[in-house]
Amino acid sequence: MTAALLILLFVIATALFFDFTNGFHDTGNAVAASIATGALKPKVAVALSAVMNLVGAFLSVAVALTVTNAVVRIQGDDGAPMPELVGNHGQALLVILLAGLVGGILWNMFTWLLGLPSSSSHALFGGIIGATIAAQGWDGVKWFGDGTKIDGVVGKIVMPAVLSPAIAGVIALTGTFLVHRLAGKGDPERTGNGFRWGQIGAASLMSLAHGTNDAQKTMGVITLALIAYGSWDDTTSIPFWVKVICALAIAMGTYLGGWRIIRTLSKGLVDITRPQGMAADGASSAVILTSSHLGFALSTTQVASGSILGSGVGRPGAHVRWSVAGRMVLAWLLTLPSAGVVGAAMWAVGHQIPGVWGPLAVMALLLVGAGSMYLRSRQHVISHHNVGEAWDGGPQVRKSSSRVG
Repeated sequence: MTAALLILLFVIATALFFDFTNGFHDTGNAVAASIATGALKPKVAVALSAVMNLVGAFLSVAVALTVTNAVVRIQGDDGAPMPELVGNHGQALLVILLAGLVGGILWNMFTWLLGLPSSSSHALFGGIIGATIAAQGWDGVKWFGDGTKIDGVVGKIVMPAVLSPAIAGVIALTGTFLVHRLAGKGDPERTGNGFRWGQIGAASLMSLAHGTNDAQKTMGVITLALIAYGSWDDTTSIPFWVKVICALAIAMGTYLGGWRIIRTLSKGLVDITRPQGMAADGASSAVILTSSHLGFALSTTQVASGSILGSGVGRPGAHVRWSVAGRMVLAWLLTLPSAGVVGAAMWAVGHQIPGVWGPLAVMALLLVGAGSMYLRSRQHVISHHNVGEAWDGGPQVRKSSSRVG
């Protein structure tokens, strides 16, 4: 087995691990509202979300192609592949991708440990961008398109990051306000049950939308790795087997449930009613599905958080915990640069140590870092048993015997 092939296998395995962490990190985006209102029991909610994520992963490849084509500059001005990246079976680009994935995973694990719903997408892109800058300089990143269409990091990633949570929040605010006005004129028992089913439908659609966006990102990374290695040359499609393994990985992560982040979204921001939950999930689904169709690799976490905040503002008398929202916004702002710094550091390790030993060292650092944070999380376990307890100022609640936090 050649060194390049071994590194390719490292990249694929690490990408699937990232996809798995993306699943449990972002589960709360789809199910937090329905769990908070009692529309769905916690385990039923994450199982439903896992199934819909699995289905959604097969519905589009637009976002995956954005990751493949719009982040790392793999072609020169003449359109030919850059030999310094794709030469020697793409070993240089493979190390960049491996380092970037590790940066994304470690930031995901860190924010999960703190119960902060940060962006898995921006963690991934930050890690890859940081590793690319360290390896190729600022010109190695495809910041803008060619002027004929919205493209590159700014057009496909940064712009949606700024606009999407605000748009989702305004839609949820308006929807919540209108729904409460209409619900106030009907029979509470009848409308309450109707909103329960409406919320279940909206949460299902939200999970489907999440699969069409977030599962695609790992597909794009693996496809880019295959292009680098030379075993795939089509930049307009994704291998079917890549779709299958990525869909399964994110569904498995979703089913395990990121209970720490579910708790923050369901209890920490605002006390959610069923009309609010339906409006928030509906707004998030509309924004994410539209963005997936256009190939915008947005943060589903930011969209979901913006929707929940908007639903809180739109409900008369609702109490929004702005201090929690402030910590979340700070995490959003830090995600890209923090993951980028880690990605750059991992590239330095993988590049400076000769042969396959460098990537092996990167893998070892990943295992140590992720394992340490997992063990730290066991000191204050959050599971489906205690995720619904009253908010006490943070995600840490009583200890539980559950194995998944």
